[in-house]
Amino acid sequence: MTPETLSEAMGIPLVRARKWAPALSKAMEGGQINTRLRMVAFLAQIGHETNGLVWVKELGGASYFQKYEGRKDLGNTQPGDGPKFAGRGLIQVTGRANYLAASKALFGDDRLLKTPELLEQPEWAAESAVWFWSSRNLNTLADADRFTDLTKRINGGTNGLEDRKVRYRLALSVLK
Repeated sequence: MTPETLSEAMGIPLVRARKWAPALSKAMEGGQINTRLRMVAFLAQIGHETNGLVWVKELGGASYFQKYEGRKDLGNTQPGDGPKFAGRGLIQVTGRANYLAASKALFGDDRLLKTPELLEQPEWAAESAVWFWSSRNLNTLADADRFTDLTKRINGGTNGLEDRKVRYRLALSVLK
């Protein structure tokens, strides 16, 4: 995907698209996010999750991240896991267990437990999003045009659904 196409499909400045296009193109190709419906759904979801590829780390202060402390469903079993394993990447990988699973898939080891900030770099932010997408078989939902179900798998609910749909329609109008 060219930076120009990415800029237009996501409604973002060209300078930002130039930063992200190489990493996104490589990652999306590896995850077989290569049809119109798959690409449109993926771009809409990451567009919402990152406010147009602006945020690659969940926003919040120390008190906000306390909501993740002790969350066994996220694998946060050690003190400090909440802020350390806050959402990062283009689909906001969250929690010690998810960081470990992503790390094993991306690197074959546990390096993300030691350096979670790697998911803030374009290459690993994109690769982690595609890992999340693929590990939850989201291409199938994209192929069936089940966008709300896809949103629930990513978000756990329908938070931001209207914004995601606006982003979907924009990308759909650009990617023919």
